[in-house]
Amino acid sequence: MSSVLQPAATQQRPPTASKYRPVSSHLAIAPPVSVVIPAMNEAENLPYVFKTLPDWIHEVVLVDGNSTDNTVEVARELWPEVKVVEQRGKGKGDALITGFQACTGDIIVMVDADGSADGGEILSYVSALLSGADFAKGSRFANGGGTDDMTFIRKMGNWALCTAVNRKFGARYTDLCYGYNAFWRHCLDKIDLDCTGFEVETLMNIRVVKAGLKVQEIPSHEYLRIHGVSNLRAVRDGLRVLKVILQERSNRRALRRRSPRSSMPAAMRGEVS
Repeated sequence: MSSVLQPAATQQRPPTASKYRPVSSHLAIAPPVSVVIPAMNEAENLPYVFKTLPDWIHEVVLVDGNSTDNTVEVARELWPEVKVVEQRGKGKGDALITGFQACTGDIIVMVDADGSADGGEILSYVSALLSGADFAKGSRFANGGGTDDMTFIRKMGNWALCTAVNRKFGARYTDLCYGYNAFWRHCLDKIDLDCTGFEVETLMNIRVVKAGLKVQEIPSHEYLRIHGVSNLRAVRDGLRVLKVILQERSNRRALRRRSPRSSMPAAMRGEVS
């Protein structure tokens, strides 16, 4: 059974001086930051992932996808306070939903476990959120970004799907299928995540736009996976992404077709009970 993300309880806590943590020579923050890392048999890659994570983050949530190697043991050795949760379901969407539910931070950052992401970039994501963005979206194709891990076919597919989302939903994305993102926890109240696989990133990107949230792209560099083979399958997962786009577009059209009269209170329509 796949996971469904329920709305998060919003907690407003005024920051106090004692809660501020320095994150750079020019910036200190009060909101706690949670980093979610979905992992399945990534024991060899985790040392590279954890090495780049900043020490000021509030918590690391490792979502274990029933690993058969020593992924969990390695994570606990590298980050003794790591919060390990077992994934419900099988796909990346299920893993992220499980991880989001376990987070206690006000800011949530999504990081892949294959060593392709630089944890040092988290500062740029958090800075964007503190400057007013609701959702900080990583982009390999924004000015300053890059990728070492995409074939020409995957780049073309990503471009085509990104173009479709921009045209259908009024977005201005330069990248679509990328899993390095960060957002305020309150965003979970505005989007209902209900998909299981790699298409979860596309679903998030579409629904934050539909919800009217402020999105800022962050230039990001994607490195090669260090060890192992990715579970991503370009054609299969590309079709799943396309299906999500079409479903979300259909849902939007259905809402537009609803008669204004049907959404009016009964009293305003002249109806009585």
